[in-house]
Amino acid sequence: MTTVSSRPIQTSPPPIAQIGPVAWLRKHLFNTWYNSLLTVVLGGILLGVVWGLLTWIFAVAEWVVIPNNLALFMSGLYPNDQYWRIWAMLGVILIMAGLSWGVLGRNLSPLFSRNVLIGIGVLCAATIIFPLTRPSSPVLLGFILLTCLLALVGQWLGRQYKGVGKWLSLGWFLTYFINLLLLGGGLGLGTVSTSDWGGLTLTLFLAISGIALCFPIGVLLALGRRSTLPVVNGLSVAYIELVRGVPLISILFMGQVMIPLFLPEGVRPDRIVRAIIGLTIFSSAYLAENVRAGLQAVPRGQFEAAASLGLNKPLTLALIVLPQALKTAIPAIVGQFISLFQDTTLLGVVGLVELLGISNSILANPSYLGRYAEVYLFIAVLYWFFCYAMSLGSRQVEKALHTGL
Repeated sequence: MTTVSSRPIQTSPPPIAQIGPVAWLRKHLFNTWYNSLLTVVLGGILLGVVWGLLTWIFAVAEWVVIPNNLALFMSGLYPNDQYWRIWAMLGVILIMAGLSWGVLGRNLSPLFSRNVLIGIGVLCAATIIFPLTRPSSPVLLGFILLTCLLALVGQWLGRQYKGVGKWLSLGWFLTYFINLLLLGGGLGLGTVSTSDWGGLTLTLFLAISGIALCFPIGVLLALGRRSTLPVVNGLSVAYIELVRGVPLISILFMGQVMIPLFLPEGVRPDRIVRAIIGLTIFSSAYLAENVRAGLQAVPRGQFEAAASLGLNKPLTLALIVLPQALKTAIPAIVGQFISLFQDTTLLGVVGLVELLGISNSILANPSYLGRYAEVYLFIAVLYWFFCYAMSLGSRQVEKALHTGL
């Protein structure tokens, strides 16, 4: 017979949770002697690089090249007396952005949280303090105020009319054509030749046009590659593999030279139109593979469940399969969009003065010889800003759609 000891069991207290920045540093950077040594060495190198960069930025670099040519960076050779159109385009975009912000945040209370108000305050202060935006700070502050007011209007509309969110896509679609009308002229506005378009305005126009066109084409190609029809499948595979095997610069040159050969005599599309066609042809092939990967990630049971409900193949694709596939492929799709935006730098080779092209033109001015670092750092910040904005937007969409579940 087993006897049980009556002595109480001694238990140790639970470990105290270590939280805070010091505990994090001790755990991840100074947990062993060699990791501590490596952290100190790499930290010293990093501090030296940062100190050297800051010294160059504030003491050595000659930034006068940026404010003196800011108009060229933003809009190229666009006529000075027509700059109001560029401001009007920005205003139209911010109107739609404010309404979209309010409609999408219709269930938030309040719409302007503490962090949002801090961000708006920092943005307003930056427009006043930053030397490049200081001359236009009254207009920019007005745009910020307009965006906030329209966000409140959008929130009210979203709460009063439940279906107003469905009209946002149509609004952005019309915004593209309104801005195109403002940029190029027509319907009473004087015409501005596309040879005068340039800088950041042209870069954004080319990127947005290419993204808007390559997405539906890429989806159709992905569906065609998975089709059981031999002709559709064969043509889709041939297109994707052929285009993916050719460098973009070759497609751009062929677009400038060969596209007019397939059109009636005397018909010659504008250089910008041919550039957009080249970007679309190239990006749609890569996007098709991204979408196809998303389609393959959809379980087979989804097709079978749709068939059991009596849905035909078009409805199954449109209502069940494609939404899941596109949700899964969001990171790859946005990555392709970012790549397309960066690929616009190659258009300078075919004679378009986009952001990089106008930068090279500025550097050819004898007054700014040798100012390569300042100019290239400035346009690098611009490219990073828009690429990071797309990346941040994609993460927000993934979070809203719960792609991690």
